Amino acid sequence: MAKFILSIDGGGIRGTIPAAILTVLEKKLSKRSKKLPLHRYFHMIAGTSTGAIIAAGLTCPKPGQPSEPAADATTLLDLYKSKGAKIFDIGLFRKIANFGGLFEERYDAGALEKILTEMLGKKTEIKDALTKVLITGYDIHARRAVFMTNADRDHERFYFWQAVRGSSAAPTYFEPALVEDLARVKHGEIPALPLIDGGVFANDPAMAAYVEGCKLGWRDDGEKIVILSLGTGSANRKIPYQQAKSWGAGGWINPANDTPLISVLMQGQSSTASYQLNKLLNVEPPSFADGATVVTTDNREKLDYFRLDAPLVGVNDALDDATPKNISDLERFGLTLAQKHDLALEEIADRLEAL
Repeated sequence: MAKFILSIDGGGIRGTIPAAILTVLEKKLSKRSKKLPLHRYFHMIAGTSTGAIIAAGLTCPKPGQPSEPAADATTLLDLYKSKGAKIFDIGLFRKIANFGGLFEERYDAGALEKILTEMLGKKTEIKDALTKVLITGYDIHARRAVFMTNADRDHERFYFWQAVRGSSAAPTYFEPALVEDLARVKHGEIPALPLIDGGVFANDPAMAAYVEGCKLGWRDDGEKIVILSLGTGSANRKIPYQQAKSWGAGGWINPANDTPLISVLMQGQSSTASYQLNKLLNVEPPSFADGATVVTTDNREKLDYFRLDAPLVGVNDALDDATPKNISDLERFGLTLAQKHDLALEEIADRLEAL
């Protein structure tokens, strides 16, 4: 029996793209059998940053309804469309006083925190998740990666909303988050971890999720791990050499340049993880086209790793362009991407329905 992992990249407002893709997958599954939430199909759902918002929404119990997920894909897509502008609202006073984010974080995290607590509740923990979940963050005190997951009993005592807040604390965009490690509280240790965006080391958390699955014994006795990995679109704007050579430290992190260093780090890791997993899980690794697995009628049943992504064309690749037009463009981009890779989604849906 195969174990199925859903992994969602980081990417700010570009989380609209995987949310749109998941609405297509939900429809495919509902046509095959009675409508079930996605956590009933996937043995683990992993997310970084904006992907953590989606992973948490799909796996965290809804406040007051412990057997139901906090959100489905349609609800999450609506969240980006209706609340995205509130999350990425710089405000006139902050813009003037802060020179657009040059001297401190560009956005106040208050709006994001309100949205997370309303959706996930204030006291629901990772250990309470409806399926295995993995959320990444980076501890700036201990200088180490943090994996908040109920796949490991030593790392499951985090409040959902705080875990997501820490995972999405992209440097220069939001200030670091203090995330309580309730297991450390129990042992009288310092409970709060100062976390920044997990995208600094695992913007694509699929490899991290794969390792946790292996730790759980999912590859023992001939079992397979099947991964559906959803990107948030890849930036394809060139960084002009003539500009970059004179940027200095400030230019590489300047929000006016769309913080190119952050984009390079996140996209570099995502492309590395997809390359590695394609070679690791697919016996006859197919080629990649524009960052996505090439799925054909001949190879679809042989694949165990499916990556859906594409260069961002016709949309703004900035992490924080939450204008109505760009969000609409991102949704359209995601639906078009799902249509382009319909064969991959059909194969995934067929296998999930057979569980």
